[in-house]
Amino acid sequence: MLRVEAKNAAVPVERKPEWMRTKVKMGPEFADMKKRVGGKGLHTVCEEAGCPNIFECWEDREATFLIGGSACTRRCDFCEIDTGRPAALDESEPLQVAESVREMQLRYATVTGVARDDLPDEGVWLYAETIRKIHELNPGTGVEILIPDFSGRPENIAGICEAKPEVFAHNVETVPRIFRRIRPAFRYERSMDVLTQGRSHGMITKSNLILGMGETRDEISEALQDLHDAGCDLLTITQYLRPTPRHLPVDRWVKPQEFLEISQEAEEIGFLGVMSGPLVRSSYRAGSLWAKAMQKKGWPIPEELSHIEPSGQTKQEAATLVAAGF
Repeated sequence: MLRVEAKNAAVPVERKPEWMRTKVKMGPEFADMKKRVGGKGLHTVCEEAGCPNIFECWEDREATFLIGGSACTRRCDFCEIDTGRPAALDESEPLQVAESVREMQLRYATVTGVARDDLPDEGVWLYAETIRKIHELNPGTGVEILIPDFSGRPENIAGICEAKPEVFAHNVETVPRIFRRIRPAFRYERSMDVLTQGRSHGMITKSNLILGMGETRDEISEALQDLHDAGCDLLTITQYLRPTPRHLPVDRWVKPQEFLEISQEAEEIGFLGVMSGPLVRSSYRAGSLWAKAMQKKGWPIPEELSHIEPSGQTKQEAATLVAAGF
């Protein structure tokens, strides 16, 4: 166990407040997706990470896939993925993911993955080829790619953008003061530059902030402005949940009302779409956020993706929770 992990483990796991609990409601689309996934032995982050939003997202035919293996070459203090030496690159993985998307009949797929600093291109080919294969086999499916920083190298970022995902996402996650402690292998300024590069390639850009890791309210506002200035179009804001005792302890539980206020602030700054709430995740209702950005930019939604709506009821947004009395 690393020294930081031993220090974390000395702090008892925190009890979740009432608003952090979710109600299970299974609809017909979810039931069909569950049957398809189970029958074919398919793997999604939604199931394997125990995401609380799986019922809502699957009902909307959206799912998230993790590529590049189960070991990451970097360690972030909030992330459950193991750090270690990754297995050899599986060049058949892009096709496998695309076939899973087809089998699940997804309307929108988010693809993320581990950092692969062990590879000469840091995994760029794998990410880009997965986008290409999903589009090739599933012309009616939108693709959101959530990347590590690829060391901020312009040729790496260009390689992703040339594959033409619907959304180019890179998660900053936290504020400058605590960034290096929580994400030691990343750099705040470099992450901002990755988003700027994505925007320069004409991408719709997206990022995420995790609250409850030790940031202050003023620092949240500063990060919002930094993200907007960097060219970030879409933003998700969520509560930190401690994966295991060896991970960073929860600093505070952010109430739904504060999530609502931060969301309103982000919209006033000029983000094209914001999802903010304790159980919102970076891929939550991703398709509708993309459609909203397209609408606000005045860009036509391609005919083959016209089934993706820019709005709809969202159970985990702060406004819904506040209206319910939390």
